[in-house]
Amino acid sequence: MALALLSGGAVQADEPLAVTQHQMRAGGQTLAYSAEVGRLPIADVATGEPHGFMGYIAYRIPSKDETPRPLTFVWNGGPGANSTTLHFEVVGPYRGEGTALVANAETWLSFTDLVFVDPIGTGFSRPARAEYAEEFYGTVGDVASVAEFVRAWRIAHKAEAAPTWLAGESWGAGRAASVAHELLKRGAPVEGLILISGGSGLRDVGPPRPLATALRAADWAQAALAHGKLAPGLPQEPEALRLAAEAWARETYAPALERIDGLSPAERDKVAAELSGFIGLPAGEIDRATLTVSPRQYREGLLKAEGKTLYVFDVRRTDSGDGDFDPAILRYIRHDLNYPSPLPYVGLEPWEAGYGPGGVYPQSVGARWNYATAPVTEDEVKAAIAKAIKDGGGPPQLGPPLPGTAEAVALDPSLKVLVAAGWHDSLNSCAANREVEARLTGAVAQAVSFRCYAGGHMFYRDPPSRLAFSRDVRAMIEGR
Repeated sequence: MALALLSGGAVQADEPLAVTQHQMRAGGQTLAYSAEVGRLPIADVATGEPHGFMGYIAYRIPSKDETPRPLTFVWNGGPGANSTTLHFEVVGPYRGEGTALVANAETWLSFTDLVFVDPIGTGFSRPARAEYAEEFYGTVGDVASVAEFVRAWRIAHKAEAAPTWLAGESWGAGRAASVAHELLKRGAPVEGLILISGGSGLRDVGPPRPLATALRAADWAQAALAHGKLAPGLPQEPEALRLAAEAWARETYAPALERIDGLSPAERDKVAAELSGFIGLPAGEIDRATLTVSPRQYREGLLKAEGKTLYVFDVRRTDSGDGDFDPAILRYIRHDLNYPSPLPYVGLEPWEAGYGPGGVYPQSVGARWNYATAPVTEDEVKAAIAKAIKDGGGPPQLGPPLPGTAEAVALDPSLKVLVAAGWHDSLNSCAANREVEARLTGAVAQAVSFRCYAGGHMFYRDPPSRLAFSRDVRAMIEGR
C-alpha cells in the first residue's frame, strides 16, 4: 500500500493506493501492465479541502519510447452507476463469463491505457461529508466533478501529454461530451469521445420530431421480427426489414404525423394498421389521436397477451440475461488488485452492507439526483419526472442541455467522436442516429461517426458486436 496524492500535491494519509503488476496475452501480444486502485480527492480550489473521494481502477503499460500511450477514461451512466459494466464486459483486461472472470483477449489495454472512473456515490467513491453529497448528485455538479477528476488524475500521474479519450455509456455518454467541453474550455486537450448507447450529444441537427418518431418503427420492427410478431409479407431478414420499415416511416408515417390534425378516421386506421404490421403491437393498442407509441407502451404491450414485458435494455428479451459474476469482481478488486476496502462497493453491494450510524442508510444516488441544469420550480420537477416515468424513454429533461459534442467540436475541430448504439435498445434509435449522421455538415461531419451493432443497450454482450466495436474503437484511437 502507498499514500495517495491530493490534486494539489499534498499527501492524504488515510487514502491508500494499491499498485500491482500483471501480465496477460491479448491481441496476439503479451501485455505487461500495472494496475492501480485508489480514490482521488476532489478538492475545493479555494481551500484545498477534499469535498469528495472519487475511486478508480487504472491499467497502464510503460511506453516503449518517449511517446506517451493514449489514455482513455471510462465510466458508465445511471446516473448513479459504477464503471463495472464496461470494465468487465468489453474494455478491461478481464471479462465476466457466467460466474467467473476470464482474460479478455480484445481488451482495449492493447492500444490505450485505461482509467475506470466511479463517480461519487458509486463503487468506493463517497462525499467527504454528508452535506457535500448534493454537490455531486446532480447533472451540473456531476460534470464538474468528473472533469476535475480527469484534470487532477493526469497531473497526479504526470500524464498531461497523453492523448486523452473519454468513453461513457448511457447517461455517461452525455457526461463524456460535457466533460470534454469543460476540459477543452480550460485548455486541457481531449483527443476524442466514445459515446455508447447514450445519444450523440448533437441537439440542433437531428430530424424533425415527426420523422424521429416515425423512424422508431424501423428499430421496433427488429423486435417484432425477434418475437414472431411481424405482419405476413414483410421481409424476414433484418437488413431488408430495416430498409422496408425506414422507407415506410419516411414516405407514409412521418408525413401522417406532420398533418396529424387533418387526418380522417379512415386515414388514421390505415396508418395504425400499417404501423401495427411493422412493430407487432395490435392496431387496437395504437392511440388514434396521436398515432404514436411510447417506449414503455411498446415494451409492455407487444407480449401482453403472454403476460410478458420486453427487457428495457434489449427488446429481443424478456429478462436481463445477466451473468452472476459480481462476487468475482469484488474478489478481483479486493484481493487480486490488493485493495481490501471495507466500504460497500455501491452498485455491486448495497449501502446496508456497511455501517449506517443509528441504522440510517442513504438513498441511492439515482433517487437523490438533481436533473435540473437551471432554476426550476417544484411543480416543473414533478411534471418532468412523471412524464419520464410514463414514457419510459429515459431521464427527465429539466432546463437547457449542457454543452456537449457540437460545442466541444467548436472548441477543437480535430476532435474525433464515435457514436455507438444497439439495434435492440428501447432507449436509443439507430434509425434516428443514421438520420442525424446524414444531416451533419462542416467540422461536426468530419468529427463524428456513427455505428450501430446487433444487440441492446449493452450491445457488446453479443460476441460479434463486442469484437466489431473494439475494432472500431482501436481504429479510431490509432488513427486508421
